Amino acid sequence: MKLSLPSLAAAATLAAGLLAAPLAATAQGVKPTPEGIVVYNAQHASLTKAWADAFSKETGIKVTLRNGSDTELGNQIVQEGAASPADVFLTENSPAMALVDSAGLFAPLDAATLSEVPANFRPAHGRWIGIAARSTVFVYNKAKLTPAQLPKSMLDLATPAWKGRWAASPSGADFQAIVSALLELKGEAATAAWLKAMKENATPYKGNGTVLKAVNAGQIEGGVIYHYYYYGDQAKTGENSNNTQLHYFRNQDAGAFVSISGGGVLASSKHQPEAQAFVKWIAGKGGQDILKTGDAYEYAVGTGAQSNPKLVPLAELQAPKVEPSRLNSKKVTDLMTQAGLL
Repeated sequence: MKLSLPSLAAAATLAAGLLAAPLAATAQGVKPTPEGIVVYNAQHASLTKAWADAFSKETGIKVTLRNGSDTELGNQIVQEGAASPADVFLTENSPAMALVDSAGLFAPLDAATLSEVPANFRPAHGRWIGIAARSTVFVYNKAKLTPAQLPKSMLDLATPAWKGRWAASPSGADFQAIVSALLELKGEAATAAWLKAMKENATPYKGNGTVLKAVNAGQIEGGVIYHYYYYGDQAKTGENSNNTQLHYFRNQDAGAFVSISGGGVLASSKHQPEAQAFVKWIAGKGGQDILKTGDAYEYAVGTGAQSNPKLVPLAELQAPKVEPSRLNSKKVTDLMTQAGLL
């Protein structure tokens, strides 16, 4: 049967629609496979789900998430080795990435992926990349401390004047990343001395959110946490943060450390193109825009990417320069154990 011109146009439109699903990943240059990829996720579950859902919608690549903590999943990947079912590893902090990398388990990332993020937000070797960031802050109770009474440096918290007046969550990967930066910046002797003083001075809590609540309730004057706990609570009811304010140490102080969340592709992945595409997407415009418009309140780190406008701009934090691949979680846990903090 001979088709008229309108019928030919309609047929072309139908054909384009039928082809849309299998070619959904052309923006990534990857054809989806039925099984998709498995992501070991230590980032916040809600943030990574938003990333995975948007990526799958755009590319047609299925993403299965297995959630856990930085340390738990990092150690699991090392134990699994080449037999790991994971295709991608995402973390909240850098030390777990360094742990997996030191075991030789990451594949090099594509050059196009590395170009998505400035050099200061990724390790020089190119085997994993920064996908988000969070700033160390000192949260304080406004009724108990004035700006003039705040510590000028995080190291000041080791002095006798701060005994019994501040809190932290030493058992968490967040705080251990901060100590990792201190170790890299000041060396082992200074870090060991600071941790010993912390054992005497600080009140331990389990979780940064618990530290924030304790400071807000006036149980303690201040605490070392990451910035987004405050912003996340403020975006809800503010019931755990309305009595508090954030102090940024700045001046390249160890307490101004900006921790990088990482993303990497496992060398053992049987779905290398799809895994590489996912990490590239997160580090690129799609993933970084979710950081800007969503409720994670973590910093976007992509080239030219904008963070949530409520946050203090990254450029104003005056963070110290720390090579993320050098952050040593094992050495830190050893030092913290010796100090009686773990």
